[in-house]
Formats: sequence, C-alpha cells, structure tokens
Amino acid sequence: MGFHTYPIERADALEDPSRYRYCSREELLEMLVPTADDVVADLGSGTGFYTDDVAPFVDAIYAVDVQSAMHDRYRQKGAPSNVEFVTTEVSSLPFDDDHLDGAFSTMTHHEYAADDSFAELARVIRPDGRLATVDWSADGAGEDGPPVDERFSLEDAVAQLEAAGFTIEAARDRPETFAIVAVR
Repeated sequence: MGFHTYPIERADALEDPSRYRYCSREELLEMLVPTADDVVADLGSGTGFYTDDVAPFVDAIYAVDVQSAMHDRYRQKGAPSNVEFVTTEVSSLPFDDDHLDGAFSTMTHHEYAADDSFAELARVIRPDGRLATVDWSADGAGEDGPPVDERFSLEDAVAQLEAAGFTIEAARDRPETFAIVAVR
C-alpha cells in the first residue's frame, strides 16, 4: 500500500465500534449489495473489523492486507470460516481475471491509490461487479485519520476509478470522508 502501514501496536484501535460513525455496517452492505453466492475482497482488511460484517452475506471473502501481522491478529481474534487471508499489495492481487464479484475498501483507498492498483482491481472484479470505497477526504478537517496531505478529494478518487474503466454509480462527500460505489 502507499504511504505507510497501520502500526501493529495500535491494532486494537481497529476494533473500536466508534469506527461506525464513518462507515456503518449497513452503509457498507448497501454499497456492496452482496449476495450469498458472491466472492468479495476486503482491501486493507487489518484485523477484520469490516470483513466480519460482510462475511455472513457472501460465500467467500478475502482479507487482503500487506501486513501478515494484521492477519495474525485477525486469526487470534477469530475469523469466520469463509475468510481467506491474502498478504499482498492491491497492485498485485493473486486472483484470476474476473474472479471477484465485488470488493470494498474502508479507510484504505489513500494507501493504494495508484494506476497499477486500479488496473488490477479492474482486472479481478468481474463485469458489473462493484467496488465500494469509503475513505478519508482531503476536504476533511483531519482531526481523525491520516494527515490531510495523504488524502484524496472525492473528485480525485472518482477520476482515478473512471480512468481505470469503472462507472461511478454513486459518489458522496461527507464532513470527513467520501463514499463511492463504482461498477466495472
């Protein structure tokens, strides 16, 4: 991923339910629209906070993270049986073309935002598959999350996804974050 990795010594903070103030389980599910037969990926899964929310609604879910230590923490916590751990960058996903029905990213877009990552997502998400993205906005105050200079604006994130061939179904700017639903 891009600028840095999340400090493993702060991993417990990733399990804080107050994270739902930026993206609730219901909002994420509404954006992703998962079905019981879907295979999806959580991009930057960390300790599996949001992976756990999506897992009951899909057949299989990949917890994708660059830090194997995050996967170790998630395993210690206990992962649903349909979770498979994948330690890699978003720019080099080990999936066949059109393998995923969807993917989601919660507060990690800024970490992998590069042309090669978006091209890789366009390769592995099937036609009509969805990419749900919620991330810190460059237009936010910066009181939480990464420094503002490491963030992207809604407009920049939309342009990145469109350049990779995604169609934007919904794009919302909020006080501290943005939310995008993109379809391949």
